Amino acid sequence: MLTFDASFALLEVGATGNEGDIRVRDDAGQIRIHLDGAAGGIKLSGADCAEEFEIAGPHVDPGTVLVIDDDERLRVSDRMCDRRVAGVVSGASAPGPGIRLGWTAGGAEDRRWVPLALCGRVACKLDARRHPVRTGDLLTTSSLPGHAMRVADPAGSVGAVLGKALRPLASGTGLVPVLVALQ
Repeated sequence: MLTFDASFALLEVGATGNEGDIRVRDDAGQIRIHLDGAAGGIKLSGADCAEEFEIAGPHVDPGTVLVIDDDERLRVSDRMCDRRVAGVVSGASAPGPGIRLGWTAGGAEDRRWVPLALCGRVACKLDARRHPVRTGDLLTTSSLPGHAMRVADPAGSVGAVLGKALRPLASGTGLVPVLVALQ
């Protein structure tokens, strides 16, 4: 059964013995959003929960670590173990944000606003120049602008933890999947 009722702004999909499903596909035919009537779930192809934030300064690339600046704006991180850490700019790798909060039409064209991953899996610029990063290591801000690094002192990093590394990085810098979980 499919019912449209403009009087009550109602859309019903499904009926007794026939659960409703709504699937939204991209231009390549891949399902990007699935409202699953049988399981009662919402399935999104994206991997993180992001919120739009205004940045102070020039445009920043996806994967960049940001910290809280003045007036609710964010800026590129530039010091170790910064307790103002806010998250990572989403979209450096597929599938991108699954949930995007605070988004408004035209926001994508305004380069002063970026989707900041607040939780979930996101590709992040990682700095392993001082310490190698192992899978599961806690991460914090690095002195290398826009990068995260391994937490060297867990007790001294309270409030400055960005999340955990999902893959190792033995040395140098790179883009690594991270589980964002601000602490």
